[in-house]
Amino acid sequence: MRTDRKGIAALTLVLQMAGCADVDEGGESFREERFETSETAVRDTPGRALFNDATFGGNGRTCRTCHSSGTGTVSPEEARLRFSRNPNDPLFLHDGLDDGVRGVTRMLERATFRIQLPLPPNVVLAHSPARSVVVLRASLSTNNVALENTLMNDGREATLETQALGAIHGHAQNTLAPTPGQLEAIAEFERSREFFTSARLWAYANGGAEPGLPVGRTQAERRGRRFFENIPFAPNAAGTHMSLDGICAHCHSGPMLNTANGHGPFPVNTRFTTAGVSELNRSGNTVRTFVFTLADGTSTEVTSPDPGRALITGKAADANLFKTPSLWGINRTAPYFHDHSARDFDELLDHYQAFFDTAPTPVPVAHFTHQDREDLKAFLRLLDQPPSAHSDQP
Repeated sequence: MRTDRKGIAALTLVLQMAGCADVDEGGESFREERFETSETAVRDTPGRALFNDATFGGNGRTCRTCHSSGTGTVSPEEARLRFSRNPNDPLFLHDGLDDGVRGVTRMLERATFRIQLPLPPNVVLAHSPARSVVVLRASLSTNNVALENTLMNDGREATLETQALGAIHGHAQNTLAPTPGQLEAIAEFERSREFFTSARLWAYANGGAEPGLPVGRTQAERRGRRFFENIPFAPNAAGTHMSLDGICAHCHSGPMLNTANGHGPFPVNTRFTTAGVSELNRSGNTVRTFVFTLADGTSTEVTSPDPGRALITGKAADANLFKTPSLWGINRTAPYFHDHSARDFDELLDHYQAFFDTAPTPVPVAHFTHQDREDLKAFLRLLDQPPSAHSDQP
């Protein structure tokens, strides 16, 4: 197994019986937090046992191997921690390897998995038209999945049950088929309190009030809120650049901050949008040309490292569109985007500035000042806070 082991800092591991781990690596903290569950999510349930322990005769992976209880996903920090403890951890098998056979550099640096997708019947690879599948690199979903009606970055799964089955086949390489009852139990466990980032969202999932946009307690948080206000697109008075007020809400609106509000370039309630991730390809993934045969018999080419939704629908118009993620709990789910190309909030904002700078005319230009960036980061951190930090009720 190849990796740059010298680049992995010595990690101090403190395990607590409550299920928390803190590791300081280069001045930053990694924390895995297990939520205390209520009587509605009893610890000893069939779904919990299946999620945590069942391998279904596969390669040793379970659902918990890749979906931590603190975030529902795996980060590079967690991968490095686990590699330092056990280089043979099941995380570093199969699609956790650089090429499926050896090397773990990609997992340690980006925490992305190799996924193999069948090409739609009307799509071929220009360089290899006989191939029927394509291998991509992608991140995992995060928590709050019980409030999701769109699963996976490209929306290819319809239910938690089919998502679990796909993971058991694709990631765990099972030899024993899970029963429908077992899949239902796993899905029910994923709807438990353990998989919600806050009590506020847990209450919402169980019929409570919609989570409102936090007002904030500090000046920076309050200024950062303006980027998420549900207001129309507005150029400045001279029409030379775009006002930043409400710019994030163009895609991150609604109670889960994951739908378009209709004021930006996408229709209201749209879930699949582009933030220029595949277009800019800042993570340097392999770029391919996909040839789409259209309904009228003509064809069009899409050149991209990952066309996203288009590989599910077979529609070239869906190229480079991905599911807009919820922002609740975002402070704990770095890296960001479907390819984990933004390692932290600063790289996230660097990406959006590059996206604005390369947007086609006549889209007005938007610029983040240093103060804008600091305010945005303050507000994004607020979205990870417990309800006591919010003042969103009139």
